[in-house]
Amino acid sequence: MSGGRIRVALISFNFGEYCVRLANGLAQYADVSLLLPDRVVGMYRSALNDAVRLSSFHSPRLRQPVRQLRTMRRICRAITNFGPDLLHYQGGHLWFDLTLPLLRRYPLVFTVHDFRPHPGDRLSRKTPQWVETFARRHADQLIVHSKYIHDVMADELPHVADKTTVIPHIQLSEDQSWRPCEEEARLVLFFGRIWAYKGLEYLIRAEPFITSRVPDVQILIAGHGEDFSRYSQMMVHRDRFIVHNGFVPEERAAAYFRRASVVVLPYIEASQSGVIPMAYSAAKPVVATTVGGLPEMVEDGRTGYLVPPRNELQLADAVTRLLLNEPLRRLMGANGRRKIETECSRSLVARRTMEVYRRAIEGTARARRRLSVGTVGG
Repeated sequence: MSGGRIRVALISFNFGEYCVRLANGLAQYADVSLLLPDRVVGMYRSALNDAVRLSSFHSPRLRQPVRQLRTMRRICRAITNFGPDLLHYQGGHLWFDLTLPLLRRYPLVFTVHDFRPHPGDRLSRKTPQWVETFARRHADQLIVHSKYIHDVMADELPHVADKTTVIPHIQLSEDQSWRPCEEEARLVLFFGRIWAYKGLEYLIRAEPFITSRVPDVQILIAGHGEDFSRYSQMMVHRDRFIVHNGFVPEERAAAYFRRASVVVLPYIEASQSGVIPMAYSAAKPVVATTVGGLPEMVEDGRTGYLVPPRNELQLADAVTRLLLNEPLRRLMGANGRRKIETECSRSLVARRTMEVYRRAIEGTARARRRLSVGTVGG
């Protein structure tokens, strides 16, 4: 440790904004080296605290073993040169999972964003589940973002339950100072990756029911993922939809949330969501389904509404109620803003993460002392 400050190597191959926000928060309490692929850090580089040491690298395709091995060697060299007290890994990369045994001299904290791949999400299936499970088993401490994931892990990996901590998803887009809503009073937003588990088809099916009561509604779909043509074919009134099918830059995403009246998550399966913190940061109410960890994030009737999955009628009713009641939208949006600032702020998440780091370091130190005593006694 440097002057009593923990030295943390924070490593990820995804989650660019999340990792930058977390690194900025941790920099108040620790010396942080952030290791991210060039393509991931991208536009978030300018938001990175000057106190954070950034080591970006090229991340080749998983099917390029020689290039992957070179990248893993560069990462290991960067970690060794930094000399961390522990590693904090965001998980989900085949080659780095297999590299972890070479780094066992460092305590390992592993954040599990999703316990298993989501239905239809081909990207998350690139790392075999057994490889990811192997890596998780060898972590000294684990972090999850919802009690739902904690309980699923406890059922399938009972021995990790006592070293798993629930820490909410960090607040995103918090650097933008609050401003009065630049709201378009009839704009519904669906934001994020488009895969089958996101349930976009149910929002599209809900549109005619919403339109029957709110004729001037507009539904903005922003994100990319699977082939969008099947969703286009489902649309009854195509003029009611605005589609941005592609990568959404941070500034444009922030503008979408400010413009929206309601943010909708019609998911049919979920672990947790980074979209809800973005909605709350923009003071927007959320309509979400009762799947996974979403009910832990949405307070039904206070920060938004919860509806059953695969039910376009109840989804339409909840969205319509909010579109037709501006005072209620404003109240729920303000409640969401308070919730994210009190439960998921950068400083709060950083402090709780530091507690996990200390447990990992102390647990490793105790294990090494026991091993040393056993060796001497033998």
